[in-house]
Amino acid sequence: MASRLVSVPGVRAVSLGGSRARGTHRPDSDWDLGVYCRGVPDVAALTALASEVQGAPAEVAGPGGWGPWVNGGAWLRVDGTPVDWILRDLDRVEAVWSDCLAGRYEVGVQPGHPLGFWSPAYPGEVALCHVLADPHGDLTALRRATAYYPEPLRAALVEAAWEAEFLVECTRKSSSAGDTLHVALCLSRAFGILAQSLHAHHRVWCLNEKGALAAAAALPDAPPDLAARVGEVLRGLDPAAVERASELVRSVRSALAPGGGEGPDGTDGRQGADGREGPDG
Repeated sequence: MASRLVSVPGVRAVSLGGSRARGTHRPDSDWDLGVYCRGVPDVAALTALASEVQGAPAEVAGPGGWGPWVNGGAWLRVDGTPVDWILRDLDRVEAVWSDCLAGRYEVGVQPGHPLGFWSPAYPGEVALCHVLADPHGDLTALRRATAYYPEPLRAALVEAAWEAEFLVECTRKSSSAGDTLHVALCLSRAFGILAQSLHAHHRVWCLNEKGALAAAAALPDAPPDLAARVGEVLRGLDPAAVERASELVRSVRSALAPGGGEGPDGTDGRQGADGREGPDG
């Protein structure tokens, strides 16, 4: 399928991503294929190919069809197996990588991402992927580069934890007034930011909200029982829960303070998305 995809005008490379690339998949997990393009791909040709491999009419969303960051793609079933094609603009991914090298990132509004789409997910996806087809070598070169977690990005994402403390303070009056929506939104975002900061502290790519809390809780320096304590706070959403949230934020920010500069295995930042060494070893 990957070799046929790269024959479509505009498609430059195809990767395997998601849980199957990380080796954390279940038997019923989807197969996620990143379809990297330059310019606007031939959507009609993609639709014809999707319909052929599925054995039934398929719909392919072109660039922007699924939102400004996830971009577009298709949800297919091939021989009963779910296969997702996810379009990525390779020029934009490379531009985001350049920003990351300079310590710049953004968080964009994106359907399906309640905490927003954090732009470092683009290079993180490349860092953990398996390249399936790359006739021009573009994706392979970028994957090699993203084996190094940029120190400026690490510093910027660790510094982002200040907002978690600010958000908790914003909930104090709301929790007393019983405004559970505002409290839930603020505290959920606060914990999402802490997960991003903890990952960055250890030079581990964090791609989205799914599994981010459990992964952060397993990292060195995470407060004991972090995931369980976050769950307790989000079930409470009252003034007592806000105080517990404040304590958690202080604990994480203390762990992120200067002095914990090495990665979880004492490396110098040469790591892939899951904290292991990059493709060059």
